[in-house]
Amino acid sequence: MTGYYLGVDLGSTTAKAVVADDAGAIAGTSVIQMGAVSRKGMHQAIEAALADAGITEGDVAGTVSTGYGRKLVPGAHRTFTEITCHARGTAAMCPGVRLIIDIGGQDSKAITVDGDGLVDDFAMNDRCASGTGRFYDVLARALECDIETLGELALSGKQDLEVSSMCATFAETEIVSMLAEGLPSPDIAASVHRAIAGRTLALVAQVGRHSPVVMTGGVAQNPAAVWYLERALNLEVRVPERPQITGAYGAALLARESAAPVPPPGQDADTGISLFPHSGEGHSCAGCDGTAGGAVHLGATIGLRRG
Repeated sequence: MTGYYLGVDLGSTTAKAVVADDAGAIAGTSVIQMGAVSRKGMHQAIEAALADAGITEGDVAGTVSTGYGRKLVPGAHRTFTEITCHARGTAAMCPGVRLIIDIGGQDSKAITVDGDGLVDDFAMNDRCASGTGRFYDVLARALECDIETLGELALSGKQDLEVSSMCATFAETEIVSMLAEGLPSPDIAASVHRAIAGRTLALVAQVGRHSPVVMTGGVAQNPAAVWYLERALNLEVRVPERPQITGAYGAALLARESAAPVPPPGQDADTGISLFPHSGEGHSCAGCDGTAGGAVHLGATIGLRRG
């Protein structure tokens, strides 16, 4: 009898669920959009993933949860950090990856992994909306276009405009002012995408530039975000076929491995179970001062020494 394992990634704006089988292959997936961390969205995601796999809750041998709302998932045997799950899922989807750039609804992460796909280092911006999915929503609203067409609009831009504010709170006002000056929407969209890529590059600088690079998260579905990031890094950026489910897939794989007689090496911050060693505790963004020219304030460095 085949066993199935469920991974749930309850993020700030979407709930993702993945069912993996005994071999670690994806059997079912779901991505549910929601306004905020939501139990309703989480239940919908689980039900949809189970239905996609053609199984019931009783067929699930283990469940692992991750994301902002990981403590809300009922029946989860264990919880793991997003860093651990995104690294595990992305390495399985894209073997050989060395740098993962994950941009979600309200945070962004740069994760380096070793040759075995284990976390080596990470940097995280979880205190400022600049460069996250929320920032792109602000841009789309100001330009009066759908978020799905924002990337194509940006790719048609010709002129490089100066974007003085990278703070999501003030960006909309500046974009409206630029429109009032008669500046073309494509040029505004392109310039903001370029500035966001530069900010992401500063996050990557904290962990080091490595290749191959894989971009995950909802923003990875924006072709302009990927295009400008490639040029900022001067490296090819790969995108998985389903970039939003890497965290949930990693959680499903961890559920499968946790059920095995011999646990994998490493350690996760939430559980203390050895899973994924890394050289330091990483970095976290303490906030943004919103200074002109896209200046970056990525917060305090925690417990890391650079030679």
